[in-house]
Amino acid sequence: MKKLLTIYDLAVGLIAALGYGFGFEIPKLMGYSIWLSAVICLVVGMLVEDMVKKIVFSRAVQKKNSHRFMALAAIVAVFLAVRYFATEFMKMDLSEHVAVEIIYVIIPPIIVFACRMVLRWYRSKKIHERYGDGSGGFMFDDVLKQDALDEINRQNQQIHGGFDSDCSIKTKNGTFVGKKVKDSLFFYGIPYAKPPIGKLRWKAPEPLPESDEVFEAKYFGASAIQADYEGSPLKHHRQSEDCLTLNICTGCKKTVQKQPVIVIFHHGDFSYGSSADPLFYADNFLKIYPDTVCVTFNYRLGILGFIDFSEVPGGGEYPDAINLGLLDQIAALRWIKENISAFGGDPEKITVMGFEAGVISISLLAVCEKAKGLFQKAFMFHGSPFETYETPKESRNFAKKLMRETSTTTMTELVNLSAEQLKEASQKLMSESFAPTLDGKLIPADVYAAYRADSASGIEFIIGIPGNETQIYKSSVGNEKYGNFMSETLAYILNYLDAVSPEKANDVRTYIEEQTALTSKLEVEANIVEQVYALMIYYCAKELAESGNKVYLLYWGVKPLIEKLGSGTVDAAAAFLGNREAAQMYGGVLNYDISETLQNLFRKFKDGKTMQLYNNEIKGIAAIDWKEFPQALIVSEKSFQCGLIADRLTEIKSLLELFAK
Repeated sequence: MKKLLTIYDLAVGLIAALGYGFGFEIPKLMGYSIWLSAVICLVVGMLVEDMVKKIVFSRAVQKKNSHRFMALAAIVAVFLAVRYFATEFMKMDLSEHVAVEIIYVIIPPIIVFACRMVLRWYRSKKIHERYGDGSGGFMFDDVLKQDALDEINRQNQQIHGGFDSDCSIKTKNGTFVGKKVKDSLFFYGIPYAKPPIGKLRWKAPEPLPESDEVFEAKYFGASAIQADYEGSPLKHHRQSEDCLTLNICTGCKKTVQKQPVIVIFHHGDFSYGSSADPLFYADNFLKIYPDTVCVTFNYRLGILGFIDFSEVPGGGEYPDAINLGLLDQIAALRWIKENISAFGGDPEKITVMGFEAGVISISLLAVCEKAKGLFQKAFMFHGSPFETYETPKESRNFAKKLMRETSTTTMTELVNLSAEQLKEASQKLMSESFAPTLDGKLIPADVYAAYRADSASGIEFIIGIPGNETQIYKSSVGNEKYGNFMSETLAYILNYLDAVSPEKANDVRTYIEEQTALTSKLEVEANIVEQVYALMIYYCAKELAESGNKVYLLYWGVKPLIEKLGSGTVDAAAAFLGNREAAQMYGGVLNYDISETLQNLFRKFKDGKTMQLYNNEIKGIAAIDWKEFPQALIVSEKSFQCGLIADRLTEIKSLLELFAK
């Protein structure tokens, strides 16, 4: 994507050449030795080069095309005038210095570019050897080494006696001793609520008591009990009902000024996933986002996080079970707001970052009264309120299926089941699609109406739309769940369209018939689902923008390295978090040009700065001015463009009329 060099680099090189030339020739004329002249040459040349760079790449110059042209014209004029003066009056030939400097400007970028291309080719080759055509989905067993698995499955213990105070932080709930890695402090597995076990199973999270005890915080907490998919890297990570923990990365250096906080919500269809996913490892986080605190966390999933027991004998005592996962998220955000200052974070500058299920969660919490004020900015990639349940009917059906699978008839019997039995039931129900329910209590019955009523006011958004996400979903959960999910989701979409616009529902059915003649039914269903999901994300952005929220739209048009593995959530997450290792695990190669540019933009977003990049900020990439909705930043492997994207989202124009206008 990056240009090897720009006209500005050449312009700087011209003036720098004069500096090096005069720095060498004048001392030599004054009788200084060659070696001393060379030293003076380097000092003067570097000072001139640095000064000209600051001028040419300044915001004042780069902000407008007219300023850029004037700066370039001035540089050329100065160069010609000085060159003429040196030749005619000082009898100095600077041609050799000019040639050397221009070669110096050109050759190093070419060498660096060539090395990066060779390295990228090698990494791509290894991934193709490992994945083949990608039809087997994501594979992790060959890269997850036993010693690494043993490490992430270790458990924190209470500390009695001495501990490293340089790696410890005191909170209201105890002192936690993490570990230092270079200039970062990592704290893993910190509990943010009481363990939801025993009598607290299927109950709302309860705050932890105050404590003066000391605990290790060196290892990830257990993942939530969930279905194990072949395409999940978490199938070897320990699972437990005692899963309400979070992880914090902060700098070692204590600062007076509190730092912005980024809280990451993991993906996983509300039935799997964890903060222990290598995709969210924060090893390089503080290099990418200095002066920032990063938090990841777990919440309850599947049958333990989203289920309605209202029709089960004794179920009336568990009214919160329908949206427990969301309540866990609120509890985590509340703990962060109350305690993050001890880790150097600013509780009034919290940006949430979510992918897939994490996006759905954030889009709901934005209008949830209990989550009011817990975050100020939101990055949401692939997801919308459309993917929730409008009534508790589906969740009640899950409860009935759970009763059948476990041969239970009452809540007392369910609560008495072991965690292993619930794990087994989760595996048997893995084909089900769990999601939050718009219950009208915790979450408004109509989220979009809540947006229009300014319930999400004061929150700024980046909203991302992927271009090839369904293949990623298939690679994660496997063919069986993928096929069932697409068929059921398409039926849900058609029912929705029948209710709001029968004519457009017929257009979709006609499109399905036409496309099925050309390809498989499953591919057609997946294509429709992807189009509708993309439109609903766009519609979510539209509703928020029209309600007065500042919204920046992102379209991920990067082609996958392996077509059958797709490109979307995992690639975008790896790019924003700079996670090269995770990108390779998921069958991709991190594009550093894309990653560096997006990271710069996200830094501006979290810090409340204008969403613009000038040529001096990302050398070799043209300036970017990311306008608010309906404009979008369109990301591809070749370029960044700003423009409208509605017509990219669907091949069915009547759907575009319904959702995008």
